[in-house]
Amino acid sequence: MTTLSDADLAAALAHTAGRLLVTVRESGLVTGKDLGKAGDATANQFLVHALRQQRGEDGLLSEEEKDNFARLEQSRVWIVDPVDGTREYGEARTDWAVHVGLAVDGAPVLGAVALPDTGIVYRSDAPVPVPPAPATLRMVVSRTRPAAEAVHVAERIGAELVPMGSAGAKAMSIIRGEADIYLHSGGQYEWDSCAPVAVALAHGLHCSRIDGTPLVYNQRDTYLPDLLICRKEHAAQVLAEVAAYQPS
Repeated sequence: MTTLSDADLAAALAHTAGRLLVTVRESGLVTGKDLGKAGDATANQFLVHALRQQRGEDGLLSEEEKDNFARLEQSRVWIVDPVDGTREYGEARTDWAVHVGLAVDGAPVLGAVALPDTGIVYRSDAPVPVPPAPATLRMVVSRTRPAAEAVHVAERIGAELVPMGSAGAKAMSIIRGEADIYLHSGGQYEWDSCAPVAVALAHGLHCSRIDGTPLVYNQRDTYLPDLLICRKEHAAQVLAEVAAYQPS
């Protein structure tokens, strides 16, 4: 059996899980909410079994797997989201993703984010040029519940709101040149952001909590509720506006 590098393994896992998910959806044998459940279970089984075989000595945290706190004693922990954007996947939209990330001593050092309906896997080890920002900035937000802070900041800096589904799709939209700022404060977990943040950092983007502090992974409490991803030249202004925000 060929031993893959961590980066190649992450990309292969994300790509293969994405293909499985598309196959399940296109079969037409499961629909509606059950499609989301079937997709989550199918992708999670593959990712968990593959990681345990390929990197059994590492820790593992998956949205769809019972947490094993033994990971807290391990330096290297794989953090995966089998279907990021289950609703979008179930609705046969394209703005969903598969996340495979690796945290080392709490830092998101490596990741792969597959956007299966595009056939593209974004990798932290293979950055591509990020298009320049337009005159009017675009802020990607939840298509169902935009965060109040994001709406406020967008108004303050004159940015256009771009509704989109999954966290991975939002983060990759900046790399793809479809948006410029991803500001989220509505609640997330480590698996929602670990792989996208690793990929975004590798592309030279700013990634932090919305108070400017670092994003730290492999914590006992996996709740990591807020996130800012943007070009470095926009970070200070966005963080200042968030700090000045006063809820009405």
